[in-house]
Amino acid sequence: MTALDEYQRLEASGLWRATPDVQRTEVIVSIGDATLIITDLREQPLAHWSIPAVQRANPGRRPAIYHPDGDPGETLELSENEKEMVSAIEKLRAAVERRRPHPGRLRLVVFLASMAAVVALMVFWLPGAMRAHAVSVVPDVKRQEIGAALLDIMQRITGPACRDAEGTAALMQLAARLPAANGPGRIIVVRGGVRDATHLPGGTILVNRALVEDHEDPDVVAGYIIAERLRSERYDPLEELLEHKGFWASFQLLTTGEIRPELLQSYAQHLLTGDKTVLSDEVMLLGFRSWSVRSTPYAFAVDISGETTLGLIEADPFVDGSPDPVLSDANWVRLQGICGS
Repeated sequence: MTALDEYQRLEASGLWRATPDVQRTEVIVSIGDATLIITDLREQPLAHWSIPAVQRANPGRRPAIYHPDGDPGETLELSENEKEMVSAIEKLRAAVERRRPHPGRLRLVVFLASMAAVVALMVFWLPGAMRAHAVSVVPDVKRQEIGAALLDIMQRITGPACRDAEGTAALMQLAARLPAANGPGRIIVVRGGVRDATHLPGGTILVNRALVEDHEDPDVVAGYIIAERLRSERYDPLEELLEHKGFWASFQLLTTGEIRPELLQSYAQHLLTGDKTVLSDEVMLLGFRSWSVRSTPYAFAVDISGETTLGLIEADPFVDGSPDPVLSDANWVRLQGICGS
């Protein structure tokens, strides 16, 4: 104990007694090699106390009274005049205490670390894991139910789907021409509310009537549909919903098979007004090649100047025309009238 070197020549007078039933004796106290040495006035040893075993009977009070650990009947009293010796003993006891193992403190540290790990798992890992599990186990029929529920909510804003008979037949041909990964996929033209197009869980795509009424080329609406097909392939619509609405939406879907109407209401508003995931030119061009559609009409519809969509214009995979037109002229005219007057 390096602190001993500072105090080994320190002495003080005190009152010592071996047992409670004997008188106190005046003694000389000194600090030895890791011990407290108690001698009488003729310097005859009376007791040696191990410093690690020294206990104070009256912490913070004067005069200071000490005793060996486990034997409170043997005491040593140091008067207020022996402040230096009292200070030395307290410093040595504190040094010993610091070096002594503290199982309770260790248990507390381990407990707090464990709790922190649990909280970290709940905050950072569990929501993602639960969302991924929900996405993997929800069947297609449930996705379609969720998509239908969202559509019902959104139609309060968009109005009902346009249903002109000839236009609907042309729309079905367009859906077959631009199929989803797992089937034709449903396309619905609505009167408003949607900025251009958006997709729902279950494969449904909503298209604003302006995309079919305000453009002369069916490749424009085809481009917007392709963009939504690509987004739904790369970013699962159900996973996007659960990520947007948080942990409890995933938990509720797994435990009850349902998502609360108010959560769907909020997400429907997000689909109508929120920002879309931006797709790179490379991804979009792969989509145009896959569905055999020209990219230039879509590029100019997105940016009439062509400045921000120059990559889609310069790398158009069918600059001389698609080998398979999106729609015949007659069907395009029918589709443009799907919403009537």
